[in-house]
Amino acid sequence: MRVVHEAEGERRALATTVDLADSFVSQTIGLMGQSTVSDDYALVFEFGEPGFFYRLRDTVPRRVIHMLFVRTPLDVVWLRDDEVVKVATLSPWTGIGVAKADTIVELAAGSAEGVEVGDSVVVEREEPTPEDSGEPVTDEPA
Repeated sequence: MRVVHEAEGERRALATTVDLADSFVSQTIGLMGQSTVSDDYALVFEFGEPGFFYRLRDTVPRRVIHMLFVRTPLDVVWLRDDEVVKVATLSPWTGIGVAKADTIVELAAGSAEGVEVGDSVVVEREEPTPEDSGEPVTDEPA
């Protein structure tokens, strides 16, 4: 799995080591207690389908990220349908951020440099195939 930033026809991997916070406990703990985060690491929070009233109003809930017990600064990217709705660098212990999003990506501070509202950030679940990379596809072994 990896996290890729797409803007103006360019693609750049933000993280190649990715963990998914897919349970209430893992989303609650997040990166609490971490004193360092490697430059190629991301923690992805996917919140799934919003409740009935949010869908009725064609919106998603506000998602809050706090930095209590997180000992290193983080870049946080809030996404809605893979589109960046907010980017912020949050300070250790006291940082807080909120935005309406269906996915949040936490990265090492500085990793989201160049990511702007309106850009696309995609969580790729599989290794890219030659078709995805634009390389010619052959049936012959390499």
